[in-house]
Amino acid sequence: MTVADMWLYVAIVLGFISLGYALYLFHWVSKQDAGGPHEQQIAGFIQEGARAYLKKLYTALAKLVGVVAVFLAMIFSIDMIATVTAGKLVGAANPLEGVWTAIAFVVGSLCSALAGYLGMSIAVKANLRSAVAAKVGLNPAFNVAFYAGAVLGMAMVGTAVIGICGIFLLTDDPNILLGFSLGASAMALLAKAGGGIFTKTADIAADLVGKVEAGIPEDDPRNPAVIADNVGDNVGDVAGMGADIFDSYVASAVAAMVLGVGLGETAIAEGLDKRFYVVFPIILCAVGMVASFIGIQFVRVGKNGKPGEALNRGTVLTCIIFAVLATLFVFANGYSRADAGILVATVSGLVIAVLIGFITDFFTNDERKPVRKVAEMSKSGSAITIITGLSYGFISVLPSIVGIVIAMLCAYFGAEFFGVSGIYGIGVSAVGMLSITGVIVSADAYGPIVDNAKGIAEMSGMGHAVVDRCDTLDSAGNTAKAITKGFAISAAALTVLALFSAYGEVLRGLNFELNINLQNPVVLAGVFLGAVAPPVFAALLMLAVTKNAFIMIEEIRAQFRAKPGIMKGTELPDYNRCVSIASQGALSSLVMPAIIAVVLPLAVGFLLGTDALGGFLGGAIFTGVIFAMFMSNSGGLWDNAKKYIESGHHGGPGSDAHKAAVVGDTVGDPFKDTAGPSINTLITVMSLVCSLFAPVIAALHPALKNLIF
Repeated sequence: MTVADMWLYVAIVLGFISLGYALYLFHWVSKQDAGGPHEQQIAGFIQEGARAYLKKLYTALAKLVGVVAVFLAMIFSIDMIATVTAGKLVGAANPLEGVWTAIAFVVGSLCSALAGYLGMSIAVKANLRSAVAAKVGLNPAFNVAFYAGAVLGMAMVGTAVIGICGIFLLTDDPNILLGFSLGASAMALLAKAGGGIFTKTADIAADLVGKVEAGIPEDDPRNPAVIADNVGDNVGDVAGMGADIFDSYVASAVAAMVLGVGLGETAIAEGLDKRFYVVFPIILCAVGMVASFIGIQFVRVGKNGKPGEALNRGTVLTCIIFAVLATLFVFANGYSRADAGILVATVSGLVIAVLIGFITDFFTNDERKPVRKVAEMSKSGSAITIITGLSYGFISVLPSIVGIVIAMLCAYFGAEFFGVSGIYGIGVSAVGMLSITGVIVSADAYGPIVDNAKGIAEMSGMGHAVVDRCDTLDSAGNTAKAITKGFAISAAALTVLALFSAYGEVLRGLNFELNINLQNPVVLAGVFLGAVAPPVFAALLMLAVTKNAFIMIEEIRAQFRAKPGIMKGTELPDYNRCVSIASQGALSSLVMPAIIAVVLPLAVGFLLGTDALGGFLGGAIFTGVIFAMFMSNSGGLWDNAKKYIESGHHGGPGSDAHKAAVVGDTVGDPFKDTAGPSINTLITVMSLVCSLFAPVIAALHPALKNLIF
């Protein structure tokens, strides 16, 4: 057994320990007090709706995964290094590569689905138990919600590492892992986009008819869309966002592993295993699992009762622990000049991740100027609310982009200075940024859990004291979600930069040199096509939300007209009808976004060639990162401005400022929970499609060019 293999087995063991810890927390949360029959009935509606939607989604995706797997097995069973003669591909069959690529794709899809489903399963249990625990106090309710979030966080990193290491040990080929990553990313794209459409369809409809027209509270059980709204929090913000960050986590590790293949001679010169730099990203993931496990233990609400501080403290401490453990590993490994280079790259990514998180916090926290300014401007009407929120959203992009640029340059030149490939340094910095995913996802999943807890507390009439405690938890959850969205987007930015480099490395392995010259009109055409893809993708998702929300609004109005007893509290609304509208609308709206993510880059590659495809990828990355940050931050800002007014400022609930803020929040909902976070998954999927299919495109484009021209 080589040293590299030993570390892979160590990572697998840690992955199973991480999964075991997640299952332990799952059991602990499940044992907490589930309340009385009425509370359980309401929670049961939410649980039933979430499971029904995920069953439909995963059934549809399973069929898609099967079809794509067969396609991959067929296309990669041909030797793509073969020559092209007279428009025909001539080469030897290589069936094992195709079979392994297909298997890797299926396993990646399954791991992503498993992590998302496990997180959703515990979330629908924890929202009720967190609300019941709030009867006792803030701290018990916080613990239930956060530990439930940690189930998703630790399960995610555990399944990812086990899957990556298992496939690599069986194939010894990092390029096969691109199939694994594509499976995870494709599942994440559709799960996040579908969940986002579902949750915002219900949220917008519930707010516009319930709050604005009927004048009833947000989580009033008289609102027919209230259950669909709470279901959406689970399928969109837990299962969907979990799959999203799982995708970035896997993609960053795989991209760095692919880039590490070219550093075999450097490793030998340093007296290391030839595959050390291929395996090093997995070592970082393993160290991150240990750091996350330790960091989770420090997340406690103190006497001051501020859950936001507890979440931030856990993140910062985990970063420090990871940096210390990574440094100790480098020194224990013998400490060479090259080790210093990759350590600099790793730490730079980690530091910038934390800074970008706090930048996002500044623009979305209701204790900061931007949110309070938008809340104040809401006194002048919804138009001023929208304009101010958009402006701060655009401004918020600048410091985050500067942070990404600094991380990229520090990683590149830091690695180059110490004699390691700068491109590999960028790849490792992305892994460093995502190494603490266990804690980040724990905090992210906490948000929708406490949001649902507040809803259950209101719907079941638990009393003002309980609702107020849940509202305190929910406020911290909104900020935590905004921070983790910023984290996910910035991590995706560095990840796709690494994948962009991996695309070039794959082509070099085929004796194709990537030449992205903007004076070449074909390349420039690719750049423009790539640049327009993210905004069109975002528009399609938001149009799906508005279309489905319109249908649900009409359904809610019809129920109010047909059943006057609903508003009197003597009749129950038809909750299932709204859940069904959201489910059907979400699933039917995924076709065009999937085509943009997969078919468009392949079309550009086959028709315009590898250089144009490189330009396409660059254009998609540039606009994708900017749009994702802008939309997520604007949406989070509008949401918390509304909540700031609801806490009693500027006239409080029912005031003109509140009505304007509700409109701003309604606009921001598909920004922050549907389109924004889905864009970073889009550019990851596009990058993986380009890298995985680079051999096919390089082989077939000349033949297609001859046939067409």
